[in-house]
Amino acid sequence: EVSTEDPETAFCTLANREDLNPEEGSIHHCLYQFTRNENLTETNKLLCDVCTQRRYGPKNNIKSEKKYVYTNAKKQMLISLAPPILTLHLKRFQQAGFNLRKVNRHIKFPEVIDLAPFCTVKCKNVAEGNTKVLYSLYGVVEHSGTMRSGHYTAYAKMRSMNNRLPDLVLRGQSPQALETEPGKGQWFHISDTQVQAVSASKVLSSQAYLLFYERLL
Repeated sequence: EVSTEDPETAFCTLANREDLNPEEGSIHHCLYQFTRNENLTETNKLLCDVCTQRRYGPKNNIKSEKKYVYTNAKKQMLISLAPPILTLHLKRFQQAGFNLRKVNRHIKFPEVIDLAPFCTVKCKNVAEGNTKVLYSLYGVVEHSGTMRSGHYTAYAKMRSMNNRLPDLVLRGQSPQALETEPGKGQWFHISDTQVQAVSASKVLSSQAYLLFYERLL
């Protein structure tokens, strides 16, 4: 979908990104890099239909003559609709010659994360004036092993019911504050048929592959 945005706010976020100073090797740093502002120049220039029509006339003539105008541009991927459930999938492999190698590096992640620095200033389901979009961690999937074989386990948090989350899911209502308290609840580690209570610190030290957060604010 292509839309015309106010150039003054097109690259603005709900909270100042520059205040983040994210630590390398953290989920904040991953999100910061994924949503960074990119300059499209040289071989990455953007095909501009408006510029092409100005120079060569109507589209039907453009296609027949195969003439196009490319222009420098800026690109940034930001969140335009804050989801009720946030799922973060970490890339756990890298190219090593002709082979793929698993990345075993620990990525730091918090129990409560604020997405505001990664949301567009016109985020659709955030109440006007809000500068925080908070999410609480409730599930982690971890993989042990290599690219060829391994084992998946999970951490899940037993917590009080988030009574307003269905409204957010079904009707997209913008929450002022949800009832869930992120600090309360018991974490469990699940491996096949084995279930064991664990501490939050154990969860936060895991080698996360998938992270599941639910929206609080």
